[in-house]
Amino acid sequence: MVKFFAKRFGVLLFTMLAVSFILFVTFEFSPGDQAKSALGQYATKEELDLYRVRNGLERPFLSRYLEWLGVGPNYSGEFSGLLQGNLGFSHRWRAPVNTFIWDRLFNTTILAFIAFAIIAPFSIVFGVLAGMREGSVLDRTISVFSSITTSTPEFATGVILMTIFASGTFLPVLLPGTSTLEGGGDWSVASQLMLPVATLTAYYLGYLVRMVRASMVEVMTRPYVRTAVLKGLSFPDVVVKHALRNALITPFTAILLQLNFLFTSVVVTEAVFAFPGFGRMIVDAALYHDVATVQAGTLFAVFVVVTSQIVGDFTYMLLNPRIRFT
Repeated sequence: MVKFFAKRFGVLLFTMLAVSFILFVTFEFSPGDQAKSALGQYATKEELDLYRVRNGLERPFLSRYLEWLGVGPNYSGEFSGLLQGNLGFSHRWRAPVNTFIWDRLFNTTILAFIAFAIIAPFSIVFGVLAGMREGSVLDRTISVFSSITTSTPEFATGVILMTIFASGTFLPVLLPGTSTLEGGGDWSVASQLMLPVATLTAYYLGYLVRMVRASMVEVMTRPYVRTAVLKGLSFPDVVVKHALRNALITPFTAILLQLNFLFTSVVVTEAVFAFPGFGRMIVDAALYHDVATVQAGTLFAVFVVVTSQIVGDFTYMLLNPRIRFT
């Protein structure tokens, strides 16, 4: 087990290092000027040159990359230093990245974990109910509902929910149409989270339900399940004691991977509900050519993705004893 985690941790570090280098190369050769993006299109040449000098943009690419990492013989900590906890300065928000990125990360983490806490158990329950009796009315009902929610884009689901619960057109205004997370007004923070969470849940739940259902249908046709039935076990015992664990081996990894999808792909939901989260921050930073914020945000996203994959692999091996830790 120690070897397993050591190897995965090494892969995590290598992946983050490779992504950081690719980001630097991408911004180095992408169109646009960071100095002009920061100062505006009407800045003079002298102002642009002064900005480049003050922010170290005139130095060679490799020197700036090592400075950002916080390594190398010429590291001074003036501009950034990832290993020292200095994520650089954002010209989009006119502040150090450390001063605002943690709040955005916290907001998106809360949103993602609440949605995941609903999606994970309900996907298993509905998937098992649909798959244990293939072709039944319950199976067809759950399958149709799952197909509808999965095929509906997040922005459309968000607009539909706002129209129903926040516009007053069909029902009285029950929930706020925006989620700015500002307390003290007419709506509590909890009420502001309800529509974004419902949007994410509706979109991701259907996909996982269909995956669990397909796995359950396959397991219910296995010989050991038929043997359990012929031995006289009740149907609930057959499902819970024999079919359920084996049916969850395949979709369980996908369920865990939904956590990184929720964390890194909520930008549409955040935009619809004006949610001050991580996804909107990355998009705004990219549009303004804010290199420091994009680099820091992308590395956090990579960390979440790789970490969730490690947890998924570990859990998969616990569910399937035939797979050993390597």
